[in-house]
Amino acid sequence: MKQQATPYLIFNGNARQALELYKEVFQGEVVELQTYGEADFPTPPEADDLIIHAKFRKDSLFLMISDVFPNQPYEAGNNISLVLELESEEEIQHIYAQLSQKGSILMELQDTFWGAKYAKVQDPFGVMWDLNYTKA
Repeated sequence: MKQQATPYLIFNGNARQALELYKEVFQGEVVELQTYGEADFPTPPEADDLIIHAKFRKDSLFLMISDVFPNQPYEAGNNISLVLELESEEEIQHIYAQLSQKGSILMELQDTFWGAKYAKVQDPFGVMWDLNYTKA
């Protein structure tokens, strides 16, 4: 693995407001932001201005943030996952196989529009994991 697990916070259409609050509170910066409308991914037009992915940083504090995927339920408690940035195809395959065998697949391991191999899995204890391997 490349680094520590990164918290990924999911909001119910108010990710932009959360980012503004975090900028003020932590005096950090949004280092990346993409909306659903900007992404090469099919979503309904009413989601165009919602955030599909953002990164916030202040010194060693690093958060990833998005709005809930359109038409998916939002529930307090299911709005955080841990992101693992993996170093190889073999590593992501192994971790995906192990977690999905004992847990639930929320998104199959697949190639993505952002140039990575990605999957989302919930382990048998309810922890959600975003597995990401950015291809060279």
